[in-house]
Amino acid sequence: MATNFLVHEKIWFDKFKYDDAERKYYEQMNGPVAGSCHQENGASVILRDIARARENIQKSLAGSSGPGASGGPSGDHSELIVRIASLEVENQSLRGVVQDLQQALSKLEARLSLLEKSSPTHRATAPQTQHVSPMRQVEPPTKKAATPAEDDEDDDIDLFGSDNEEEDKEAARLREERLRQYAEKKAKKPALVAKSSILLDVKPWDDETDMAQLEACVRSIQLDGLVWGGSKLVPVGYGIRKLQIQCVVEDDKVGTDLLEEEITKFEEHVQSVDIAAFNKI
Repeated sequence: MATNFLVHEKIWFDKFKYDDAERKYYEQMNGPVAGSCHQENGASVILRDIARARENIQKSLAGSSGPGASGGPSGDHSELIVRIASLEVENQSLRGVVQDLQQALSKLEARLSLLEKSSPTHRATAPQTQHVSPMRQVEPPTKKAATPAEDDEDDDIDLFGSDNEEEDKEAARLREERLRQYAEKKAKKPALVAKSSILLDVKPWDDETDMAQLEACVRSIQLDGLVWGGSKLVPVGYGIRKLQIQCVVEDDKVGTDLLEEEITKFEEHVQSVDIAAFNKI
């Protein structure tokens, strides 16, 4: 398993061979007497040349693609000129917009003044003043010279007062009559009675209890607002059966506590009473 893993793994097993070949090459280039110091100096010189070349390449790339590559200060000056020119164009366009708004505002003011002059209210005011003045001049002088006695007689004459009083009395009489009829109609209407449907489970003591006698005892209970319904015997287990009986009660007159109390009075036949279902009608 280890050999298979190493076969597929990319490992440079022959690196020492290439290191020996590279060392021999530098020994031939620098001479056999140079030793290890000369080898290290040659490698450092090569690395220094490579670093210098990279630095020159980066500087040249930065100088050719930078924002200030073309001309230095002259490039900044040209950019400033371009920005000033664009601001001047924008200023001219804004001036044109302001002038258009001023012209539109002046036109709206002129139209508003024309509409105010030609509105019907101004036309109607002048005839009213001209028409009212002659009417005041034509007023008869006799009315102004009326005596106090005549004024008293005019006050005594009431042309519409009696009719208004009769109408008020008639309206009050009709309203009272309608209220009385409504009260009588409401009193005759039967009131709604709240009723409930109850399903009772009556359990005997044992399987020897006479279920017919038990049912007769339960149905012998007669209360105002209680109506007995259908019944059936339901097996419980070990030969014991329970009586399941339906009844309808008026909520204001008969309650579940009263029913349980009345049924459990038959202690010889009844062991317990449970409410199997309770529904409003």
